[in-house]
Amino acid sequence: MDLNEIKDLLTLFDQSTLTEFNLKDGSFELYLNKNSMSRAQTTQVETVAQPQPVAAAPVAQTVQPAPVVETTEQKPVVAGTEIVSPLVGVAYLKPSPDKPTFKQVGDHVAKGDVVCIVEAMKVMNEITSDVSGEIVEVLVENEQVVEFNQPLFIVKEG
Repeated sequence: MDLNEIKDLLTLFDQSTLTEFNLKDGSFELYLNKNSMSRAQTTQVETVAQPQPVAAAPVAQTVQPAPVVETTEQKPVVAGTEIVSPLVGVAYLKPSPDKPTFKQVGDHVAKGDVVCIVEAMKVMNEITSDVSGEIVEVLVENEQVVEFNQPLFIVKEG
């Protein structure tokens, strides 16, 4: 694994909601952690522990309630089948920056049509539709980082 691949992994990890990531490839191992206590600190706490196991007290955090924002316009719930991302990566809604989008709201999609690309570790993965119908909602933006199983599109079958 070269330095650029590691940098890309760090960027994707930083932008994701993941809190831990562990990669093993032969003798190479990479461990990333966003938690307040690292794996090394956890190991030290366990080795210094008394003969009887003692549960650690949870760390108290003060959480300020989010301000309530009332809107007069609510987004309608769209019924349909979701096309989800099969992996973590960057979603591209266009085949290249100068080309039009694969599919947009109102477009007909057939089973097997490419709807977007998800880039993961420099590999471009074409995401295809599992159903035929009309795209009723695009749930991601171009070049947005997406998670595993994150909905990308909603298709009204038919």
